Amino acid sequence: QVQLVESGGGLVQAGGSLRLSCAASGTIFSISAMCWYRQAPGKQRDLVAAITNGGSTNYADSVKGRFTISRDNAKNIMVYLQMNSLKPEDTAVYYCNARSFKGIDYWGQGTQVTVSS
Repeated sequence: QVQLVESGGGLVQAGGSLRLSCAASGTIFSISAMCWYRQAPGKQRDLVAAITNGGSTNYADSVKGRFTISRDNAKNIMVYLQMNSLKPEDTAVYYCNARSFKGIDYWGQGTQVTVSS
C-alpha cells in the first residue's frame, strides 16, 4: 500500500503562485510514476502533470509553461507542483496520484486551490 498526503493548497489571486506538495510513504518501491490531477466542480478529474521514476515529465496543454512538477527521492518520495501565473480556471481540488508498476492507482485526499479574479 502507498499512502499520499498533499499540502499547500489555498486561496490566491489571479497571476499569483502556489506550490503543492505530496508525501508518499509505504511501498514506494512499487511506484512507477507520480502525477497531479485536478477536479473542478461538476467536471471530471483530469491529469495536470506527471513525472516518471526516470524524471520524464508531461503536462496538460492548459498548464504548459506555467506549472512545473518535480520530485525528491531522498528518503521517501516527495512530489511538488509549482503553479505560477494562476488563472481562475485553475480553481479545483488537486489530487496527488501514484501509479504502481502493476497499474494500481493510489490517491491522496485532495487539496483545494482557489484562484480569485
